[in-house]
This record gives sequence, structure tokens and C-alpha cells, in this order.
Amino acid sequence: MIELAIAQATDLFRIGLLAALFFTMLRTRAASGVLRPLALGALFVAVIIPVVMGGVSGMALLQPVAVGVAVNAVWLAVMWLVWQAVVRARG
Repeated sequence: MIELAIAQATDLFRIGLLAALFFTMLRTRAASGVLRPLALGALFVAVIIPVVMGGVSGMALLQPVAVGVAVNAVWLAVMWLVWQAVVRARG
């Protein structure tokens, strides 16, 4: 399970999708808010990658999706903290 989490956390495709999700949320947050788009987007990315890539051999689909949700939450939290630091540094 740890190996799966590390593999997902270092997946550049996943990180790119989450970065695009985050920047899209920043541009549309006045209309759609913050939490709902991030939560649904993180869930979408967590589901779509194992489904499209064929999953992980020997595991049910639920396990990589659950680990993916956790990894996505961590990445989005890091992006949020970096964004808050940039906003505060600007004044």
C-alpha cells in the first residue's frame, strides 16, 4: 500500500491534472466556490487514472481509488498552502 501511495504521489500526470484543477478553481471560485470543485475534481482524478491505466494488478479498484483520494488531498493541500503564501507575500 505504501508503494502504491508513493507511485501515485510521484505521478507527473496526476500532479499536472491536480495543478490544472487548482488553477481552474482559482479562476472560477466566485461562481462555483472552492471546496466543491476541489473535492469533486480530486475524486475524479482518483477514479479516472486507475480506470484508464488498467488499475493495479492484484488489487480491487477501490484500493487505488482510496489511496488516490488521499494522495490528491495531500497535493491539493500543498498547492493551497503555496498559494496562500504567495498571496500573503504579495501583500
